Amino acid sequence: MSLIIYLIGFAFVIGGTAWALVSAGVSTEHVLIVTVILIGVAILTGVTRTRTRD
Repeated sequence: MSLIIYLIGFAFVIGGTAWALVSAGVSTEHVLIVTVILIGVAILTGVTRTRTRD
């Protein structure tokens, strides 16, 4: 459950970043690259922070 909450919060960060880049006039290709990188970071950090230790 906490992973989902973490990823929802990160989705807002990704959306805000993409919106800011589009508003600044950055090309769509670069916005997509940044978005994919941030999605990867969100998944990696979300799993490592919410994973229970064995």
